Amino acid sequence: MRDHPLECAELVHLVDEHDAVPVRSFEDLRAYFDAGKPREAWRIGTEHELIGVVRATGEAPPYDGAHGIGALFDWFAKRNGTPVLEGGHMIALARGDAQLTIEPGGQFELASRPVVEDRELVADLTAYYKDLGAASRELGLAWLSIGLRPFGTRASIPWMPKQRYDVMRGYMPTVGTRGLDMMQRTATVQANLDFSDEADAAAKMRCIYGVTPMLTALWAASPIVDEKVSGFQSYRAWIWRDTDNARAGLLPFIFTRDDIFAAYTEWALDVPMYFVYRGGYHTVPAGLTFRAFMKDGWNGEHATRADWALHLSTLFPEGRLKKFIEVRGCDCGSIPMIEALAPMMRGLLYDTTARTAAIELTAKLSFEERQRVADAVPRSGLATRAGSHTVGELAKQLVAIARDGLTRIAPASLPLLAAVEEIATTGRTQSDRIVELWTKHAGNRPALISALEHKL
Repeated sequence: MRDHPLECAELVHLVDEHDAVPVRSFEDLRAYFDAGKPREAWRIGTEHELIGVVRATGEAPPYDGAHGIGALFDWFAKRNGTPVLEGGHMIALARGDAQLTIEPGGQFELASRPVVEDRELVADLTAYYKDLGAASRELGLAWLSIGLRPFGTRASIPWMPKQRYDVMRGYMPTVGTRGLDMMQRTATVQANLDFSDEADAAAKMRCIYGVTPMLTALWAASPIVDEKVSGFQSYRAWIWRDTDNARAGLLPFIFTRDDIFAAYTEWALDVPMYFVYRGGYHTVPAGLTFRAFMKDGWNGEHATRADWALHLSTLFPEGRLKKFIEVRGCDCGSIPMIEALAPMMRGLLYDTTARTAAIELTAKLSFEERQRVADAVPRSGLATRAGSHTVGELAKQLVAIARDGLTRIAPASLPLLAAVEEIATTGRTQSDRIVELWTKHAGNRPALISALEHKL
C-alpha cells in the first residue's frame, strides 16, 4: 500500500498528463480510438457491481457507520491498495491493475485486471470474494446475487458521497423517468475486450449489438421491484429503456457503417455533456454538446483529450467504444454467471468464425425490429419473438456458437460456460429462480437474504 492516498475525482478516469492537450478537430477526437492491439496482445477484463444489504435488517448500507461502505473500503485499504479520496471520503481503491469503486446507491464494484486467460479471472475473483466475505462478516453485510435491489424503495437508499453522482442526480430527471433508479438500484456485469483496428472494432460492435437481446435474456436476474414480483425478467434492462435515450440503447449506425471510429465520434459529439472536470466536477449548461464545447469553449475552458475521455465514459449504449469495447447488457447475478460472461464473449468475439455466425443470427432483422425486440426483452426474456424465432431459440444457438469458438481458441475455458449453457438448455433463468425463492419466503427478510446472498 502506498503511504499517501490519491486525491481523484474518479479512479477510472485518471489520465496521463499528455491527455490534457487541447483537441481542436474531428480528427483529434476520432484518433482517440486508434488504440488497437495485435491479436497476441488481446486480453479480457470484467466489471461487476454487487448489491449489499445490512444483514440484520436488509436495508441498504449507508456510507458512514459500522455497517457502511466507507468501513468496507477501510477494511480493504488496511490490507492492500491505494485509497482514492474525494472531499475526504474514500471513493475507490487501486489494487494493482484492479479497482474497487462504488456506484451511487452503494453498489460495490470490482473492475478486475485484464487477463489473457479466463482461469486468471476466476483466480482473481476467488481471491476477491474471500476478502469480501471476511470483511462482510466483520461488518455485518451480505451481498445479493441479483441485478436490482429487492428490498425497500429507491427513497430508502442512501446516496454515496461522490461529486460526479451529485451532478448526475440533478440531470437524470430532466432526460428520462428512470435515471435515478438506474443509478441507485441496479447492478450489472460487463466484459471489456480489445480490438486490432477499425475494421475489427466495427465487426465486434456489430456482433455485440446483434446479440445483446440474447445476453440480456440469458443473464436476466432482476424480477423484484419494491419487494414485489414485477413480471419482468430484467427490470434493470427495462430501466434503461427510459434513462437517457440520447446516450443509451441501440445505435443504428453500428449495423450500416464500417468506419466505426468516425461514426461513433459523430454520435458522441452531439450528445449533451454532463460536466467538465477542473479540480472538481462543474455542471455545464443544459444541452451543451461536446461539439459546441470544442468549438466555443465554456466558462473560459477549452476541450482537451481528457475531457473527451470523460465524456465517452458518460455514454451508455449497449456496446460502448473507448480504447476497448464494453459489453453492457447483462444483469449481475450468481458468481458462476459473473464468471461465464468473459469466456462467452471471448468465444463469440475473438474467434472470427464464431463472430460471423453470431452476427448472422439476427442479420435479417431491420433496425425497427431490433428496437422492438430490445423493448420487449426486459419483460418477456427468452420468450420474446425476434423475427421467426424466439430469443430463447437464438440464445441456445448463440451459446453453442460461443462454445464452438472457445473450442478453437481457448478450450480450457469451456467449463466456465456451464451455468449459461444450463439456462439456454432449460429456459429457466436466474430471474425464474429468484421469483420462486421470493414467493417461498415472502415477507421474511432474513430467509430471503439467506436464499439470495452470495455464499462468500
